[in-house]
Amino acid sequence: MRRANSPWGKWWRTVVFFLVALAVVIGDQLSKVWIRSNLALGQSLPEGGFFRLTHIQNTGAAFGMFQDHTFPLTVISFVGAAVILFYALYMCRRFPFLNNGISMAALGAVLGGTVGNLIDRLNLGYVTDFITVGTFPSFNVADASITTGTSVFGGFLVYLLVKERREAEGEQIASHNDSGSPSA
Repeated sequence: MRRANSPWGKWWRTVVFFLVALAVVIGDQLSKVWIRSNLALGQSLPEGGFFRLTHIQNTGAAFGMFQDHTFPLTVISFVGAAVILFYALYMCRRFPFLNNGISMAALGAVLGGTVGNLIDRLNLGYVTDFITVGTFPSFNVADASITTGTSVFGGFLVYLLVKERREAEGEQIASHNDSGSPSA
């Protein structure tokens, strides 16, 4: 059994955060290199169908929004990565209910996706997108990680807040019943 005061007990969430971020960056960059090396710009594999790999150069944000705004998006990515790092390394201690493996893994996915797309913007001036599903705008591993990480973190936050509220309401009912008042 792990002791609460052990160094591993204190830092495992940070390790999870960085491992998830690193895995996302590596997966994102390797998949983009493969796409750029094996598909011509605009080429799809297969050529038709609901799910395709299509080589696209995106100068905007996720899912093709804000086209031709590379510089502002690069600045926003740097700021976003800095905010995520600040929260994960310092602020999470102020919010212990969010300092757990699930939220740190979700934040790691968001950081990894942000860094993956930032690498493209800095090196290429655009982001390589390639996953095409139906008529939905093309995206990449980084976009999927940002979206999934944000959804998991937000969903987990809502779950914890609702749980905390229900527990507080339960304590109020219990203290009311213990005070000798008749319950209905």
